[in-house]
Amino acid sequence: MQAADARGTLYVIGTPIGNLGDLSPRARDVLAKADVIAAEDTRRTRGLLSRIGLNARVIAYHEHNEEQRVPELLEHLGSGESIALVSDAGTPLISDPGLRLVRAAHARGFEVTSVPGPSAVMAALSVAGLATDRFVFEGFLPRRAAARAEHLQSLGAEHRTMVFFEAVHRLTDTLQALVAQFGAQRPAAVARELTKVHEQVATGTLGQIHARLGADIPLLGEFVLIVAGKTANAEPDEERVRGIFALLSAELAPNKAVALTAAITGQPRNTVYRLTRIHGGTPD
Repeated sequence: MQAADARGTLYVIGTPIGNLGDLSPRARDVLAKADVIAAEDTRRTRGLLSRIGLNARVIAYHEHNEEQRVPELLEHLGSGESIALVSDAGTPLISDPGLRLVRAAHARGFEVTSVPGPSAVMAALSVAGLATDRFVFEGFLPRRAAARAEHLQSLGAEHRTMVFFEAVHRLTDTLQALVAQFGAQRPAAVARELTKVHEQVATGTLGQIHARLGADIPLLGEFVLIVAGKTANAEPDEERVRGIFALLSAELAPNKAVALTAAITGQPRNTVYRLTRIHGGTPD
């Protein structure tokens, strides 16, 4: 699959996230003709190739060897060979390795071509029942509770729909953190095992979804969380505002407690003042 000018092409290929039938004919054709397949997990990729009747040259390209592997792959491109870049599942670079190679290929003047395919982000958005005209992909949240809470606080005023990936063993803690930051009434959805036999999409509020974990939402498989953005004219979650203010005011001066409550909840300060005055607060 060598180019006429003896300069190779880097193909960035989307592969199935669960259902083999989602591999496009074009993707299969490129995989069949590529000189080298750079794979995040060679075992998984060889399994995919075996299932579609291909036997190709596969080399490991993952987050732990990217820096060392890129010069080698650029040599292949320079000699006119084509490279197919794939991740474990879905589209490379979307919370997967590949950025170093794509940047380096562009910098050296090689052609970089997309072979679009499955994406857990797009699949989850399409079935969540939340706004998709504008959204932000946040990938995996920080593992440590404090860092996770800090990052979610930075999203307090986000108006776009937010998409998160999460590992099953951190899902409960992450839902608790989402409820703490955005309130139990924030519309949300969780997509589990997309395109697979046990695919499940649960919708409702963050509080409702959190309550269903481990019951009718099994803690098994791979998850995508979709959370509605802040609505400009949304009514504040009064109980949450009052609760946060009560905790902070026990340790801080009233005005500081109001300022922090506003920052955490995303509510204007005058709203916090109003709610705390009505319910016995003394921010003055």
